[in-house]
Amino acid sequence: MLTVICETPGVLRALEAAMPIRNEGDVLLRIRRVGVCGTDLHIFTGTQPFLAYPRVMGHEVAGTVEEAPAGSPLQPGDAVFVMPYLSCGRCVACRQGKTNCCVHIQVLGVHRDGAFTEYLNVPAQFVRKAEGVSLDQAAMVEFLAIGAHAVRRADVQPGQRVLVVGTGPIGMASLLFAGLRGGQVTALDTRKERVDFCKQHLGAHAGVLIADNDLDQLRALTDGDFYDVVFDATGNARAMERGFQFIAHGGKYVLVSIVRDNITFADPEFHKREATLLGSRNATMEDFETVLEAMRSGKIPTAALNTHRMALADVPAQFATLLDPTQGVVKALIEC
Repeated sequence: MLTVICETPGVLRALEAAMPIRNEGDVLLRIRRVGVCGTDLHIFTGTQPFLAYPRVMGHEVAGTVEEAPAGSPLQPGDAVFVMPYLSCGRCVACRQGKTNCCVHIQVLGVHRDGAFTEYLNVPAQFVRKAEGVSLDQAAMVEFLAIGAHAVRRADVQPGQRVLVVGTGPIGMASLLFAGLRGGQVTALDTRKERVDFCKQHLGAHAGVLIADNDLDQLRALTDGDFYDVVFDATGNARAMERGFQFIAHGGKYVLVSIVRDNITFADPEFHKREATLLGSRNATMEDFETVLEAMRSGKIPTAALNTHRMALADVPAQFATLLDPTQGVVKALIEC
């Protein structure tokens, strides 16, 4: 079967691998679509902090069942999506239902080989039917669920002023679900086309470009109060530090992105606001269901989000183009 492996940062190679044999308790999937995530781009560029090379990337997975365990609700041919965060079910986080931050988590495409391949074994409890959505949509559930989880962590309320800093796919997902909860959302980014996309397709109420006067613009948009909830999805340590000044008194700051660096902030500024600082990692099945419900009801513009496609065989030659800002990539799907 065709498999694409990231041997070292910047080096992708297509090879013929042996077909996996289904293990007891696993579902053997025929991979049909894989979404390309910021995590995959970070693996390719060598900036993903939880990874050892070589690695088969890919964790935004839609496929069809090839083989399933006896007694499983899944049958050959069923269209499915995958919860790619393989949790242990026993640790302190799992016992609280926080499987997204399992102590022993194994994320497909990061801690173990993922879906840039034609067939993949996945433990049955992490495979669900993709009912009422297309294969393309099923491959986009995971990244949207990360945004839905961040918004749920922040408990965004109707009418709250919300700022999303960094409007890549995860930022866009956070913006979408904050808006669906009734938040008045502003997008902040360095790229005008991304800010415009958020206003045109995703319901952002305002957009600001990062510039010398951006703080004044954000102040004016909020009558000097700044934002009840700020989401950082930049993946940039300096941006994460700067985001503390956008929080309203009594507000919340949610760090959705991850960096290798330490980040610092002024305690007097944080303290006088009585601000709440939240980390948001991955998502749970509850968040996946939130996304699926929104998709089925037509609230997610998945056709607009899916800007690029490529065949699995073309990944080694074409993958680097997804890093080019001039290409206008939002979400790329790989067809297997």
